[in-house]
Amino acid sequence: MDILIMAGQLILGLTILVGLHELGHMLTAKWFGMRVEKYAIGFPPTLISKKFGETEYMLGLIPLGGFVKISGMVDESMDTEAMKEEPKPYEFRSKPAWQRLIVMMGGIIVNVITGILIYAALAFYYGESYLPASEAKYGVVANEIGEEIGFQTGDKIIAVNGQKLEKFDDVYSMDALLGRNAYYTVEREGKTVDVKVPVDLMDRLADKEDRMLFVQPRQTFQIGQVMAGSNAAKAGLKAGDFVLTVNGQDAKFFDVFQKLLKENAGKTITLQVEREGTPIKLRSQVGEDGTLGFQSKPLLNFATEDYTFLESIPMGTEQAFGVITANIKGFGKIFRGEADPTKSIGGPIKIAQIYGGEFNWYKFWSLTGMLSMVLAFMNFLPIPALDGGHVMFLTYEMISGRKPSDTFLENAQKVGMVLLLCLMGFAIFNDVFQTFF
Repeated sequence: MDILIMAGQLILGLTILVGLHELGHMLTAKWFGMRVEKYAIGFPPTLISKKFGETEYMLGLIPLGGFVKISGMVDESMDTEAMKEEPKPYEFRSKPAWQRLIVMMGGIIVNVITGILIYAALAFYYGESYLPASEAKYGVVANEIGEEIGFQTGDKIIAVNGQKLEKFDDVYSMDALLGRNAYYTVEREGKTVDVKVPVDLMDRLADKEDRMLFVQPRQTFQIGQVMAGSNAAKAGLKAGDFVLTVNGQDAKFFDVFQKLLKENAGKTITLQVEREGTPIKLRSQVGEDGTLGFQSKPLLNFATEDYTFLESIPMGTEQAFGVITANIKGFGKIFRGEADPTKSIGGPIKIAQIYGGEFNWYKFWSLTGMLSMVLAFMNFLPIPALDGGHVMFLTYEMISGRKPSDTFLENAQKVGMVLLLCLMGFAIFNDVFQTFF
């Protein structure tokens, strides 16, 4: 069932984004009087096809893209025979370069607007929930990767790249994870220490299920729901209790409590808990998996910042273009050899896994907004067969006053398609390899 939900979210998200992207091309083409022969979401074989006026609207079985066929344009259809005929007034090639440029930018512009609107709508409807840095008053818990890069459990992060830490989530910001010469400033045993971010941090995180959480806020906790019939229930633990010690050792922090349970897996332990202000001693058997059978209740106070409609627009714009900035930094790391492309480039399987096996509207739209900006960025790359390739040639034409020949454009299109197919093949193969091997 999880696989179906992941696949369904991926298909829905891509269908929305590809449909809007191609709609941007189609509407601008029609606006300038160009003939649009076909508008397609997905690739053949055809599921549904209907012609209205001069345009055929098609839904394809393979939901990994789409296209718009504009008369007189060298595109992925490679209709070279039509290009040998004399240009007709309604054809793409007959229109001024500035009009053709707008048509080629139409899809990218729509994706950017879509990304901004999604992020703005989320900010307006949900606001922003975050953990104030002041709530991490006991410092952080460093996992294996956190310790490798120089963190120690108990460190208090006070700044990221020299900027005072206000929201704890900024610890995981792209400026910190992808920036050059990035560093954290921490307070450790009364001293200030800088922890430098290694250039391969994102590669290391890609190998871990908890990914970004190389450090987490250290927290005290309270007993939440106690499972019926569990060791915790048999011992007499109740919701609202506070654990003070385990076998006489201080266990008020949840990470320490978990460690002590694992060390005593399968054994009987003595717990001292506080219940309504009164200390109580209990005896409990620890499961072989190092658990007692209750849900913990973290004692962290999250804050929510609400935004008016007008405030949500700049917030959405900032978040949307933050995705573009992160992609540029990510590509920079790959080209400089600081990041492994097999861990940085993902295809449909990885995207579906990020959507997850549970449907959540906030997460769905957050990821779809991110993908909209990624789609805009990728399409703007100056690669023939992508919108950016057409923009590159049209810009050359507008500056030089000379139009590249149809033969040159056809050959460039072939090269670009080979590059794209290779990239797509690499992404899919990498997904399969990373997932199953």
